[in-house]
Amino acid sequence: MELLRPSSPEEATGALGNGSRALAGGTELVPLIRDGLVKADTLVEIRDVVPRGVTGTRIGAGTTLAELELDGEIPQALREACAQAASPQLRSMGTIGGNLLQATRCWYWRLGFDCWLHGGETCFARDGAQREHAVFGNDKCASAHPSDIAAALLALGATLRTTRREFAVAELYRLPTDDDRNVTTLAPDELILEIELTTPDASTYLKAMDRRKWSFPIVGVAAARFGGETRIALAGVAPIPWLLDSVAILDEATPLPGTGYKVEIARALVRRAIEAI
Repeated sequence: MELLRPSSPEEATGALGNGSRALAGGTELVPLIRDGLVKADTLVEIRDVVPRGVTGTRIGAGTTLAELELDGEIPQALREACAQAASPQLRSMGTIGGNLLQATRCWYWRLGFDCWLHGGETCFARDGAQREHAVFGNDKCASAHPSDIAAALLALGATLRTTRREFAVAELYRLPTDDDRNVTTLAPDELILEIELTTPDASTYLKAMDRRKWSFPIVGVAAARFGGETRIALAGVAPIPWLLDSVAILDEATPLPGTGYKVEIARALVRRAIEAI
């Protein structure tokens, strides 16, 4: 395996897309390579070419979660999401850009089953162990997106700037289809450079998990209030971060037999989040 250290974003993107992978904090990519779920002939080190730090309402994609959880200038929902993600060691290495691109924690996908998301014909969660799986958008794949930070940014209405374009964070994600089983719209040779935030009147992030700390969300709820509008987004309930157009959308959930409890947790957390803001 080859390691490249480009000197600019342009040089980095030029090295991506042909069996190579971008490497920043490595907390996501290294375990996937170790477990054989991602194959890469070349790693492209991007820590020196991707912006890092907070400037006004802009966050460099190379900023670590540990840096963000301590920054009192960014919205509370994002600080709380960062503080509740993973362990202190992982937050010190993991970047916000990489966190947005996390792969599912579905154990069938992680164990290398020939599942639908891997290109197979079957979502094994439908007839198997499914406690941690999706209650929305699960027609084809019942995996659950694990990013606390993605839900917070979705509720905050953040926008992304990449090496190619600017777009709403909601447009980064897509439900997989038979023709394209990717859950993001990022091209193989495209890098996230910055996140632009809007400033809410109030925001919060609440999370239910199997342990009191350092666990992925069973259900995460981000809420942000902008004047008379409240935006709510969920983590851990669909193959992608899930924006609720209204609380009533919870009535339209399609849980599997073993995931119905997630809907009740979501109702409780949504209620608490709305009260908090």
